[in-house]
Amino acid sequence: MSLTQHNPWNLFDQLQHELNRTHSHSHKLAANGDIVTSDWTPAVDIKEEDNQFLLIADIPGVDPENIDIHMENGILTIKGERNSELKTEHDGFKRIERKHGVFYRRFTMPEGVNPEGIDAKSNNGVLTVSIPKQEAVKPRKITVN
Repeated sequence: MSLTQHNPWNLFDQLQHELNRTHSHSHKLAANGDIVTSDWTPAVDIKEEDNQFLLIADIPGVDPENIDIHMENGILTIKGERNSELKTEHDGFKRIERKHGVFYRRFTMPEGVNPEGIDAKSNNGVLTVSIPKQEAVKPRKITVN
């Protein structure tokens, strides 16, 4: 008799995966009220360091010139596009899993970030956005005369 490990949450993970797979497009509302369509969603890690936040996104095949990053009203928006060189007849491919097209992600930034110091770099398909924290305001002692 062999023992198998049962994880009841696997069913929910499978359901979420299937829902994501069946919806080929996700729709989001842009700051101006327009609906923005995404063909794919890059995986993103967010890391907090002492003096900054790092946002690290997997965007293989995306030309840095096709990436738009802006910060408005405490929301960091990353939009871009990965072009596919595959022809519509699929060139004999039996299965294509690599996504192409437009992506769109929005992140609400915590208070205390410095929007003027945001920097972005793309290297080997990884986008790194560094968002510096503002220096903490030190309390000032006021003497009474």
